[in-house]
Amino acid sequence: MDKQKLQNLATQVRRDILRMTNGASSGHPGGSLGCADLLTYLFFEKMSHKPSNFSMDGIGEDLFFLSNGHISPVLYSVMARSGYFPVEEMATFRQIGSRLQGHPATLEKLPGVRIATGSLGQGLSVAIGAALAKKANGDVKTIFTLQGDGELQEGQNWEAFMFAAHHKVDNLIATIDYNSKQIDGSLDEVMSLGNLKAKLESFNWAVLEMDGHDFDAIHNTFTQATGMLGNGKPIAIIMKTEMGKGVNFMEGTHKWHGVAPNDEQLHNALAQLHSTLLDY
Repeated sequence: MDKQKLQNLATQVRRDILRMTNGASSGHPGGSLGCADLLTYLFFEKMSHKPSNFSMDGIGEDLFFLSNGHISPVLYSVMARSGYFPVEEMATFRQIGSRLQGHPATLEKLPGVRIATGSLGQGLSVAIGAALAKKANGDVKTIFTLQGDGELQEGQNWEAFMFAAHHKVDNLIATIDYNSKQIDGSLDEVMSLGNLKAKLESFNWAVLEMDGHDFDAIHNTFTQATGMLGNGKPIAIIMKTEMGKGVNFMEGTHKWHGVAPNDEQLHNALAQLHSTLLDY
């Protein structure tokens, strides 16, 4: 898939995010918009996965785990648009009885969701377990995971970083969404992570950095990361993004972390995101 097609898909994913959160009058559009390019690239270009033949064990497939589960709108969009479930089902987001809960859950048996996430700090541990299972089964596919930067304030992540390096979990690529914002303000105001790259390298991870809104950079970084698999180290990608990316009044502030756009704001936002695809 060429870059223009990926950009068109990412624009539609952003429209989906806005429509879902507006329709539910709740949700987390800010971080979802910021991660739209990454998840578009992973689901439509990078990962080997089987949307039309989903199985919980994922044998012979690359697997993705969303640790910061509150940005479920972006996950639901790329899953629907890649064929895990009908695109029209996105209109049920956060409704009672919907399979598309505010945080991804397994009780609803939504294809594409293998763990319940959103209790922050746990996704990396689960991803490491899945990576070890693939090694034990002789499965050569890769585990991909996404964490938020504010989420790294949870201590369990650091136990997981130690564990993965100690056990040489080298079939894992963990991306950290570094938008420098969280629900209560800027990352530095709430609890700074300091020099994150140096910290991860000191834990014996291989660390790359990239612009999360440049498809060339995303492609080149993941190509480099893939080439580093199997060398005895887990791989982390520190991804610089803008919360609310693509909507001018949502960018540059933490205030849209967990606030849904009203109808007027939705109309304004959609006018900024022109898509050649059809909304649900």
